[in-house]
Parts: sequence; structure tokens; C-alpha cells
Amino acid sequence: MLGGLLLTGVAQAQSPGWEGTIGAGGLYSPDYLGSDDYEWKARPALDVSYGDTFFVSVTDGIGWNVVHQDKWRVAPFIGYTFGRDDDGDLDDLDKVDGGATAGLRVSYRDDAWRYKASVETPFTGDIDGYRFRFGATYVTRLGERAAFTLGPRVSYTSAAWTDDLFSVSQRESTRSGIDAYNPDNGYFSIGTDASLSYYITRQWSITGLVGVARLTGDAKDSPIVDDIGDATQWRAGAFINYHF
Repeated sequence: MLGGLLLTGVAQAQSPGWEGTIGAGGLYSPDYLGSDDYEWKARPALDVSYGDTFFVSVTDGIGWNVVHQDKWRVAPFIGYTFGRDDDGDLDDLDKVDGGATAGLRVSYRDDAWRYKASVETPFTGDIDGYRFRFGATYVTRLGERAAFTLGPRVSYTSAAWTDDLFSVSQRESTRSGIDAYNPDNGYFSIGTDASLSYYITRQWSITGLVGVARLTGDAKDSPIVDDIGDATQWRAGAFINYHF
């Protein structure tokens, strides 16, 4: 979420070595994907790399740029996807465990724009299928100490992935009173993110962010979203970061 945005104000090293951002903060976001209940959650900020090859990031996972030529990067990576807890509005539904994912990411950096496209599939946990994501981020400086980013993001989640997160079995329906539901197709999530970073010193910065996304298709039509949640998903947060 944060790593690629926070590094925009940090100069790239001229020789291989460790560099990046570490930090911590809080994120105000939905209880679960599709919920209309929000809560504050503590979150780390991490985006470090060794030269232009190896990287570790909260947003991008752990990966290796097998291609790093001109403005292009191609990297296989190991990531993580969250599941769904069986509490709150969903305390009578089964828990869905998140898990590690394996994927491939292609990225391109222009002067002011950053583009990323990735596809990944889980290999642990309760979620199957695949997810495709694309994002574009515009980066600009505001004076000598501030940086602003803004950009759209879109993802497509396959039918199997959608079924694992948004279906309601007959047994769960009887237990909870929520209508049974069996999605047939995948869904899109379409949104945008913005952030503002202020550099207190060359090493320390604070960042505020806000984002919104809209669930569509069989995810939006699920009673987990349509009856007891909301297809529009907001988030906001604040972080303090150390750059090295």
C-alpha cells in the first residue's frame, strides 16, 4: 500500500546496496472486504530493496527483478492475501483463512508516472483462483519538502476467488439468517488512492493517505455486501517513516 508511494522522495542509490523505507502507523478501513463497519488498525510501512534486484515490501511482497532494463521491471514475487474473520456481522459464517500468493509483476516508470500490473494465485489458506491488479500513480513534488501522489487502481478477481470470499452456503444461511448465495463469475474493484508526504528531515517523513474503491459484479450482489455491508469501500491513514 505505502511502500511505492513513500520512496518517491528518496534518491536512488548509484551503487548496489540496501535502501528504502520503514515505518508504522494506523489505517482506518472496513472490518472486512465489503463491510460497512470501520475500525482503526495498526499497520507497518516497509519498502526496501537491494540495488535494483531484490525487494521486500508490504505492498509488493518479496520479489526479484529478473528484468530491470531502462524503465521496465519484471519480477516474480511472493505476496499475501487477507481472508475473512468470523466475527461481527459475520460471526455465524465460516472463517476464510488468508494465505500466501505467488505471482508475476510488470512495472514501468516514467518521469511523473508509475505503472504496475500483476497477477497472483494463492498457494496456502482457503482462497483459490487468481487476481489481476493494475495501478497508475502520478507523483509530483510540492516545494522542497512535500510529495503528492494520485492515481487509479483496478483489480479483477476470478470466480473461484469470489466464491471463497462472498458465497453463503445453505448451512451458513440457516445459521445466520443471511440468504444463501453462490456467485458464478468474478468481479472488478475500481478505485483511486491519494497520499501526501511531508519530509521533516531527509531521513524522516510523515504521510497521510486516503482511498476509495467500488466492488462490482458478483461481489457487490452478495448478501454479505448488499444486505449487511456496502460495495463502496473507503480507507484513510497516517504513517511516520524512516528513509535510508
